[in-house]
Amino acid sequence: MTDVKRAHSPEANGHDGAIVKRQRVEDGALTQSSKAKAEGPARTSALLAPIMLLTGHAGEVFTCKFNPTGDVLASGSHDKHIFLWRTYGECENYMMMKGHKNAVLEVQWTTDGERVLSASPDKSVRAWDAATGEQVKKMSEHDNFVNSCCPLRRGPPLLVSGSDDATAKLWDLRAKRSAHTMSEEYQILAVAFGEAGDQIYTGGIENVIKVWDLRKVEVAMTLKGHTDTITGLRVSPDGNHLLSNAMDNTMRAWDMRPYAPQNRCMKVFTGHQHSFERNSLRCDWSPDGTKVTGGSADRMVYVWEVASRRLMYKLPGHNGSVNEAVFHPKEPIIASAGSDKQIYLGELAM
Repeated sequence: MTDVKRAHSPEANGHDGAIVKRQRVEDGALTQSSKAKAEGPARTSALLAPIMLLTGHAGEVFTCKFNPTGDVLASGSHDKHIFLWRTYGECENYMMMKGHKNAVLEVQWTTDGERVLSASPDKSVRAWDAATGEQVKKMSEHDNFVNSCCPLRRGPPLLVSGSDDATAKLWDLRAKRSAHTMSEEYQILAVAFGEAGDQIYTGGIENVIKVWDLRKVEVAMTLKGHTDTITGLRVSPDGNHLLSNAMDNTMRAWDMRPYAPQNRCMKVFTGHQHSFERNSLRCDWSPDGTKVTGGSADRMVYVWEVASRRLMYKLPGHNGSVNEAVFHPKEPIIASAGSDKQIYLGELAM
């Protein structure tokens, strides 16, 4: 039995023919009855059901991120569009941002939640007004695919972008041109902004993470350990650690404190997989820094406990590569974006 919560008409959502459906999913199957729900596991979140399925994208979904308050999820797809979904209730897809000429590979939110940032193979990074859906800035100085973007968490409206043109660029949303260009030898697939705003991290097909000192605009440190392309980088909530996902089928946590030991790799997480698709699989920290998650080509969502490196969850549901999985900022909820054109929201046990 299929329990489709509501299928809006394309006209109702302002979508060009995109039928958007939300489904409640429980225990691997669609919800059968309120009785079954009552007899199920104790609920841990305010989601309408323990698992929500979000469909409507016309292509692979490469990226998803919650806004700072957690009530909206942004997703980016091969269909060139960014969708905004309401986290609660029926997970309504209430806005589509159109303008990119190619796929959307990564989306981010500014700290105030007022802007959505996006990176695309159309050689641009763009900023969008989250309230109106209008494009407010197009940054198009890169000469090749832009694979990743990341804003500064605290401070001025700065962001960094990484591209196949082997450069990372620093941008100020208040300025017309980029502020700095950091040139490397090889394609950059992942970037992250250091907590203090004086460092950026880059990773790509060189298999190392470079730590750039923005005061001198030079490489201050190189983190070695991965043996294949680095596809995702994420700074921990406290700013002291960096998480990386790579095609060597490992995720690594690095100690980025000033006086850390020379070997900064403190944890290695294994179990997830990359594949011949060689998608840029991302990674994320839980809000309290005790858990990590990462995209995986084997259609599963993986969650590890940081302290023990124990695999806590291996969550099924997707029918294609899980390209990104992210934690909700306030509740035990995880969102995942897949090559099956689907997004899942699922609650975790406390």
